[in-house]
Amino acid sequence: MAEVGVDVSTQTPKILTVEAVQSSDVVITMGCGDACLVFPGKRYLDTQLDDPAGQGVEAVRPIRDTIETRVRELIAEVAPG
Repeated sequence: MAEVGVDVSTQTPKILTVEAVQSSDVVITMGCGDACLVFPGKRYLDTQLDDPAGQGVEAVRPIRDTIETRVRELIAEVAPG
């Protein structure tokens, strides 16, 4: 991520909380399936990606780029500009 100007050195994965889901319009998950919190009226997008844990940068770059593309597409959809 540093090579594209994003510092994630202090970040860790976050648990999806009830409060986070309730305050969201769109809930994006990564492979949690039935284990995810589901609330009526929320839009859910489940993304299946390779797990980057333990992989080298060459394997992680395409995962990072896929996430960026999907986030940009969602932003364009919910906040057309």
